[in-house]
Amino acid sequence: MTTDASKRIIISVDAMGGDQGPSAVVEGCAQSAEKNSEIGFLLHGDEAVIKPLLARQAALTAITEIKHSPGVVRMDDKPAQVMRRGRETSMWSALSALRDGEAKAAVSCGNTGALMAVAMLRLRKLHGVHRPAIACLWPSRGESGFNTMLDVGADVRADEESLLQYALMGAAYYRNAFNALRPRVGLLNVGTEEHKGRAEIKEAARLIAQAADIGRYEFVGFVEGNDLPSAHVDVIVTDGFTGNIALKTAEGTAKLISDTLREELTASFTSKLGALAAAGPLRRLGKRMDPRRMNGGVFLGLNGTVVKSHGSADATGVSAAIKLAFRLAQSGFQERMAERLASVADAAQERMLDDDQQNTDTTSDQSNSIRGQE
Repeated sequence: MTTDASKRIIISVDAMGGDQGPSAVVEGCAQSAEKNSEIGFLLHGDEAVIKPLLARQAALTAITEIKHSPGVVRMDDKPAQVMRRGRETSMWSALSALRDGEAKAAVSCGNTGALMAVAMLRLRKLHGVHRPAIACLWPSRGESGFNTMLDVGADVRADEESLLQYALMGAAYYRNAFNALRPRVGLLNVGTEEHKGRAEIKEAARLIAQAADIGRYEFVGFVEGNDLPSAHVDVIVTDGFTGNIALKTAEGTAKLISDTLREELTASFTSKLGALAAAGPLRRLGKRMDPRRMNGGVFLGLNGTVVKSHGSADATGVSAAIKLAFRLAQSGFQERMAERLASVADAAQERMLDDDQQNTDTTSDQSNSIRGQE
């Protein structure tokens, strides 16, 4: 059964970003289309390059439109360079289509810094958001098989108000990505004891706990590095500096384990026999831990859903990022997240006004008391 074109959820895709070029992106779109009859695409890039690739994919013929944009954002381009020639690039075009309502979400494999800069310019931040965050998926022992962590690189610093916003955005993201009614949120720290951590971390914990009802999450308190893959928490909140180091450390460790395991399983005839006997469990383990299944960092805090695919993603990885973008667009989480962020921002503004009024009243009382003594 085919889906009415007017009911399709359109994903805007930067076809020119990424290390593997447009062929991997187009093939990833085709893989998604074969599994999902409700999806459609806007592909942005050089039409002369994309059109022949598209002609080979029968699944995309009737559901894809090409938006010609000859410029390409290179992986080593600085955000300032992209801004100067941005309008000609496929990245700019993909995000502009999202801003103009032509698509429900955008996906790019391109330069992360440039993508964030262009996204902030084209889409703008949500009301009350200091700085958008990047949320990544993390393999876990939990029911969904994944936790999410943010920020993993959008901003190296985060004060207590930003960490609160990350908690609200991360909970909204996880709830809609995995149908979790009340996600469990933890704040990454050097220990779980209440007296540990910097002053802003302790204050962030207080604010996050206070906003749990508004954000519809359960705050489990401080968590440590060994909790990242645990079943104890769903959303891990931290600053971009710490989050990015944790993410890259995990990627490096996973590759080390994979390479070492492969070496040991092929080291001798006996080990090869053991590997053959364990082929089934090893295949299932490989599928469960396949980084391509976790591909897709979500930019949270913008007026639009943007998914950043890994730059080296192949077609399977691109398809995973598109699947995530589709699921978020379909859920309508963007609007609900904006409402909750606005509610918290308004409540914070009211508290500030109340504090200012109390300070004014106190100062006035002190002045009156002094005058009375005179």
